[in-house]
Amino acid sequence: MSQYDLVVIGAGSGGVRAARMAAGFGAKVAVIEDRYLGGTCVNVGCVPKKLYVYGSSFSESIKDAPGYGWSASNNGFDWARLRDNKTKEINRLNNIYEKLLDDSKAELFNGRGLIVDPHTVEVDNRILSTERILIATGGWPRQPELPGIELTKTSNEIFDLETLPKRILIVGGGYIAVEFAGIFAGLGVETTLSYRGPNLLKEFDREIVGQLIEEMEAKGIDVRLNHRLLGFERISDGIRATHSNQEDDELVYDEVLMAVGRLPNTAGLGLENTKVTTRDDGTIEVFDNFQTRDPSIYAVGDVTGSMALTPVALAEGTALARHLFDGVESAKVDYGLIPTTIFSQPNVGTLGISEEEVTTRGLHAKVFVSRFRPMKHALSGRQEQSIFKLIVDATNDTILGLHLLAPDAGEILQGFAVALKAGATKADFDRTIGIHPTAAEEFVTMREPTRVIGA
Repeated sequence: MSQYDLVVIGAGSGGVRAARMAAGFGAKVAVIEDRYLGGTCVNVGCVPKKLYVYGSSFSESIKDAPGYGWSASNNGFDWARLRDNKTKEINRLNNIYEKLLDDSKAELFNGRGLIVDPHTVEVDNRILSTERILIATGGWPRQPELPGIELTKTSNEIFDLETLPKRILIVGGGYIAVEFAGIFAGLGVETTLSYRGPNLLKEFDREIVGQLIEEMEAKGIDVRLNHRLLGFERISDGIRATHSNQEDDELVYDEVLMAVGRLPNTAGLGLENTKVTTRDDGTIEVFDNFQTRDPSIYAVGDVTGSMALTPVALAEGTALARHLFDGVESAKVDYGLIPTTIFSQPNVGTLGISEEEVTTRGLHAKVFVSRFRPMKHALSGRQEQSIFKLIVDATNDTILGLHLLAPDAGEILQGFAVALKAGATKADFDRTIGIHPTAAEEFVTMREPTRVIGA
């Protein structure tokens, strides 16, 4: 029986970060992974998705080129080349993760970790005894119970399709659905986005999302809201989707992507052998210092129901390792003002509260909005619109929210996130000289509020 200070189940962002740092502090660490190193983000999430966003954007660049004097033509797209080049890059990153663990002297075990008791984990018929266990197994795509659901794909499989479909139905209204709608439309696929609710990206600012929907539709995406699907069946020319609106046209596609949320990846972990408790949605309950109800067992990342963002999991893994093995009293993570970006086309960036939240929280705010066509399209001829929005507390000049719809929104947002984290006010923005000509300068040139809202 091998003895460890920490056994980490899951080699995603949070698990690997915690393992590496713990080993660096002198702990004897084992890491268990049954699928791939780097977790969802590296393998079937943000990394390959961003590569596909880049790939799909070339179709618009070709269309824009004549306005700038270039004679460019679209001579066809090679799906297999993009897919296989993506796979090569993912393999490279997998190797980097393996090297990081090896360099830190953490031991890696391939297989599904089973918690036998609060101090024992079994993997591939080996017994690991440990002082502490960290669960960092992330999430897994949710598949609703619908007739014919086996005919559909999830984000686990969609990156590696044998052939590029001519027609695709994407079901969902969150990050994954919206991003893949842009990807496939950009690759020339006839794309339909179906969502059962009245609005996409329901947690985001409505004005921003409304403009995004307009831009998606302008790119040829068939966005269907309040659209409830009932099931799927295989027919001679594809997959037929049945839906609640009987007056609607028949929907037939080559592929269907279900992007309707994710569930915590806890099946088969042996939680029943512990005091670990879960919430109604299956996520693991954690308390101070990411500790579960079993004192020797901890959890970080998506499996806990925290914000499903790679940087959040990294921060949690870092904080826990420092607390357990570097004498830091508390493993607290500051979840305030976390910036996030939807890699739609164009991107959506958001930081802080939306305009709608101002009202629901009983706040009083000035709203500054700038709408414009990006300078690039002055010659491309494209009518795409950008929106930049600041929400400012009318009582003390604090910036409550910063939102934008624009190309490269994530690159713009990161710097402003630092400013807001440091306590920047609207007056600080006003004193800042912008970089001209850029889109980002809009945030430091808006002088008069568009409207005043709230109490």
